[in-house]
This record gives sequence, C-alpha cells and structure tokens, in this order.
Amino acid sequence: MSHTYSQILVHIVFSTKNREPLLSDNIHDELHAYIGGIVENRCGTLLIAGSVADHIHLFLSHPRTISPSDLVRDIKSVSSQWMKEKMPRENDFAWQTGYGMFSISPSHGMALEKYIARQPEHHLKETFQDEYRRLMKKYRIEYEERYLWD
Repeated sequence: MSHTYSQILVHIVFSTKNREPLLSDNIHDELHAYIGGIVENRCGTLLIAGSVADHIHLFLSHPRTISPSDLVRDIKSVSSQWMKEKMPRENDFAWQTGYGMFSISPSHGMALEKYIARQPEHHLKETFQDEYRRLMKKYRIEYEERYLWD
C-alpha cells in the first residue's frame, strides 16, 4: 500500500492550574484559533474547541505522526506561553499538569461538537470537577481522586 490513512478522533480536556478562572470570555476565540494552529502545525485538525473560565475541551483529528502525550504537551506549553504574552497580568498562567483524552467514534462526533459548543450553558449546572469525574466514568478510566486535581 503506497499511502497511509488514519482517522483518530479524540476529545481532550484539561483545566487551568488549580482551576483558576483565567480564561476570560474575550480570549476564548483567539485561544481556540491559536490552539488550532498548534494542532495543524503537527499535522492534525482541530474540529472544535470550547472553554469556560477554568478549562478547555478540544475535539480533534489526531495526527498519526506524533504521540498523544507529545501533542498535548505541545498544545499546553505553546498555548501557555501565548497566554502569558497575551495577558501579561497573568504572567503565572499555567495549565494543570494532567489531562483527559478520550477516543471518539466518528458516529458520536456530531453530538460531541454540540456538547463542546454549549460549554457555557452546561457549566451553569455542572462543575468542571463533576464533569471530569463523569467523563472518566463514562470512558471507564480508573482513577484516584487525589491525582485528578494537580
């Protein structure tokens, strides 16, 4: 076979360090576009991003040429530096150490896009911590509570 084809769809979730409410409404669109550029530079495609004050959701087509941990490391480190430059008063901006990454069936992509687009409304009813625990249970990921919130 002369060409390689893949479709690896993932939902990535991570928060600001200590869930500080540092992602103001006026920065969301620009941050999402910037992260889209990071993903594209690694040969992936950001399908949709959604964020509220303390966390972000990314739905993307994962590139086949980079490991999941390397991609998330790049997204977080490069976007963190960008946030520090964009918002100098938040010079200590950082993302949490960990993240959640969940594989998504193409047949569930549309529902996930709607879910991510409705993040502000969704978080009027559910905290990030409750949402994250729910996602971990939904995807049958075993975890220890004490390691979720670094």
